[in-house]
Amino acid sequence: MYSILKRLGDISISLIAITLFCPVFILIAIAIKLDSEGPVIFKQKRFGIHKKTFYVFKFRTMKVESPKYVATRDLQNPEQWITRVGAFLRKTSLDELPQLCNILVGDMSIVGPRPVVVSERDVIEAREKYGANDVLPGLTGWAKINGRDNLSTDMKAKLDGYYVKNRSLIMDIKCIVRTIPYVLKRKGIVEGSKRES
Repeated sequence: MYSILKRLGDISISLIAITLFCPVFILIAIAIKLDSEGPVIFKQKRFGIHKKTFYVFKFRTMKVESPKYVATRDLQNPEQWITRVGAFLRKTSLDELPQLCNILVGDMSIVGPRPVVVSERDVIEAREKYGANDVLPGLTGWAKINGRDNLSTDMKAKLDGYYVKNRSLIMDIKCIVRTIPYVLKRKGIVEGSKRES
């Protein structure tokens, strides 16, 4: 029953959010095009449920010549690749709005472990120990609201594993509610090699 209600909730919330944020999508698209050359939407192969790959969609925040298939956490000087508009989008998490489309088609859920870049094998291996690869990745999740970039790989995996073992509609609602102030306060965002190990 939980799985059915969760999927129905994902479809309903993503449809409503896409409709409500449509004007915001348009404004962001215009800002991106005025700020730098390249496409508005950035797609990148990520690991999803059971380590199956899919393409995640985001608003482009980096220059088109930036390194491909490299997680931002692994870049030595990520600021040199991030555009002016991109810096704002990343700090406010607005760059992740297109993932509502991933949720709508069933590649992601509103709540779950964040989708992992295919180069981040260490994260996938750490999650495997805690069963965190066995659910749909999410737009937000337990690890995201409990430290985000300030967490070590193993601690993120433990928190994601905790979510998997204790997931319920109540926990999902708690994650969603706690995400709002977390994003507004821009907590836990650290770019590139400046983040803690």
